Amino acid sequence: MNPIPDHLQNNLKIVFIGFNPSLKSGETGHHFANPNNRFWKILFEAGITPRLYTTEEDQDLVKLGYGLTNIVERPTKEALDITKDEYEEGRELLKEKLNKYKPKVACYVGKGVYQEFARQKKIEWGAQPHSVVEGVIDFVAPSSSGLVRMRMNEIVDIYKQIHNLTNK
Repeated sequence: MNPIPDHLQNNLKIVFIGFNPSLKSGETGHHFANPNNRFWKILFEAGITPRLYTTEEDQDLVKLGYGLTNIVERPTKEALDITKDEYEEGRELLKEKLNKYKPKVACYVGKGVYQEFARQKKIEWGAQPHSVVEGVIDFVAPSSSGLVRMRMNEIVDIYKQIHNLTNK
């Protein structure tokens, strides 16, 4: 199973960063492809996208100023399958990507993603007081996985906070 391509370019408003691709994403070659994942619905309901996009349209987000990448490239069944070495390598690669493309906001799709990247344990939702990469605002949002036990409206409300950061 192959890694899926990043969708990145210079000066994006937001880059959404996941743990790693699901097996379904690895099969299809598209981000957030698991049918139980609510990523596309969350973006639409939070007003980030003007309509409900599909996983097959993931590359079109760059036209809106949004990018997609992961901290680890290898598709797995679950994040628990990611090794310490993969996180170590992914952390450095992600820093390089953020330094190269300089998005306004790096949105970590799940606290665990940011915990691995920033090596911090205590993290609140939303914009972080300190950024790992200078000039890029770190924003922590709930995972879009269907396994997350938060109510959908609570998740959407957190994603809506990104508007305050990108419209400044």
